[in-house]
Amino acid sequence: MACLEKLERYLREHRVPYRIERHRAAFTAQEIAAAEHVPGRRFAKVVMAQADGELIMLTVPAPYLVDTDLLSAVVGKPARLAEEAEFAPRFPDCEPGAMPAFGNLYGIPVLAETDLATDAPIVMQAGDHRVTVELAYRDWERLVQPTVAHFSHPSSG
Repeated sequence: MACLEKLERYLREHRVPYRIERHRAAFTAQEIAAAEHVPGRRFAKVVMAQADGELIMLTVPAPYLVDTDLLSAVVGKPARLAEEAEFAPRFPDCEPGAMPAFGNLYGIPVLAETDLATDAPIVMQAGDHRVTVELAYRDWERLVQPTVAHFSHPSSG
């Protein structure tokens, strides 16, 4: 089953309102946010990390950078950003780097940056570099049950 199909089925089963958008191919979170006319702070970017050999899905606003020192403190062990080769096999139905922030659908724990929590809807990739899904942050948080913590900061450039 394709990632988008799996995601839509999951959202429908949980009666979560959502909206799918299609855009030109874009590969960075900021490019996707611009293509969707969404402020970067509302685009939920996925960054994969490793801590003690285990994958962790990090969800941060598009203009943010993960601070591995803060991340290590949050998870209680040394953490680093994961290489694509380490995580791509866990998402066989997604284009590399286009995973939605639904680690729970792949058996991967999710951490959400505190600054992502908002009453506004969030937008994220939906398994493809040309498709996004928009849904309420509160619905996403209820379904994914991420650990919400501070482990990133806005990019200075």
